[in-house]
Amino acid sequence: MRVKISGKGMEVSDYLKDMVTKKVSKLQRYFDESTEAQITMSIQKSRHIVEVTIPFDGIVLRGEEATGDMYASVDGVLKKLEKQIHKHRTALKKRLRDGAFTKEDYEYQASMSNERVPDIVRTKRFVVKPMDIEEAKMQMELLGHQFFVFRNAKTGEINVLYQRHDGDLGLIEPNGD
Repeated sequence: MRVKISGKGMEVSDYLKDMVTKKVSKLQRYFDESTEAQITMSIQKSRHIVEVTIPFDGIVLRGEEATGDMYASVDGVLKKLEKQIHKHRTALKKRLRDGAFTKEDYEYQASMSNERVPDIVRTKRFVVKPMDIEEAKMQMELLGHQFFVFRNAKTGEINVLYQRHDGDLGLIEPNGD
């Protein structure tokens, strides 16, 4: 597993890079050597933010943690990622490296089984009308939602506009690749 570390608005020291690489390498047992983990570190006010993205086999595994200490953020985001892998173990098993799960992993999953798994309790259907991004942004604000699904008038594709943790907006566009 390759590890790519970058700093957003900050310089990442060699010591921090080595420590993060060592800790992320613990996830190596789940992935092939060709998998790349992308780690982005940033500091906003007194929050130390670590984002980890691991794209593999058509799936993107992502986690983010923000604490008052960069080392705690690294530990927290790795725990979140491992928890995601264990939670979705059955669905991911076909895509993860052979032998990724051991007896200890099953014991870990059993200890986590007291967690509530969310159910789909409501389904909404609605007409997706063509609009530009500015109109979609306005509609999302008028509705007071954290996301808005719309058909992009320029491309004809279904897009999702969403509110990010930092208060900015994100746009999800389909990619046919």
